[in-house]
Amino acid sequence: MNFLKIVFVCLFLLQCTSATRFGTGVDITFDPRTIGMQIDDTIMQKNLVARLSLADKKYFFIQVEILDGRIFLSGKVDTPQEKIQITKMAWETKGARSVKNAITIKGKSNFKSTAKDVLITSQLRTALILNKKTKARNYTLETINKEIYIFGIAIDKDEKEEVIREANKIYNVEKVIPSIYLVSELSRNKN
Repeated sequence: MNFLKIVFVCLFLLQCTSATRFGTGVDITFDPRTIGMQIDDTIMQKNLVARLSLADKKYFFIQVEILDGRIFLSGKVDTPQEKIQITKMAWETKGARSVKNAITIKGKSNFKSTAKDVLITSQLRTALILNKKTKARNYTLETINKEIYIFGIAIDKDEKEEVIREANKIYNVEKVIPSIYLVSELSRNKN
């Protein structure tokens, strides 16, 4: 009975719009994961966000992205201890396979560096949209102190390399940190 309820809810959500978006930052219409994998990731994300918010209201602003049980955290906190605590909470999430932490400590960036980071992210997003070899919607981009964090799913190795190549072309980028998984690497696609 519960299975039928879940199927009904999913079908209802899919009918709402042609490009439905769950909480993992990837549009379903371009997402190579199964509906079940998307639901699992969304449940994990909502669970972690809720636990972070209950621990401290200011953690509500920590961005959480999850793909195939791989957790990506970004945002700003006041102290290194908070960063460690958030990482620990992410690892405690049921189904977590890995945790990438791009959280920064406040005070280590200023308005000028933040503006440069926004410009870098915008340039890369535009480059991915214009590049016919990439599906820009499959990637979450975050730039912190001139370091680009790329989180997403590539259809094949060529697309993954093209995304990294585009990121390296952006002016003023000091480092590219990709967390790009191939469709074939997703846990449920392995034999």
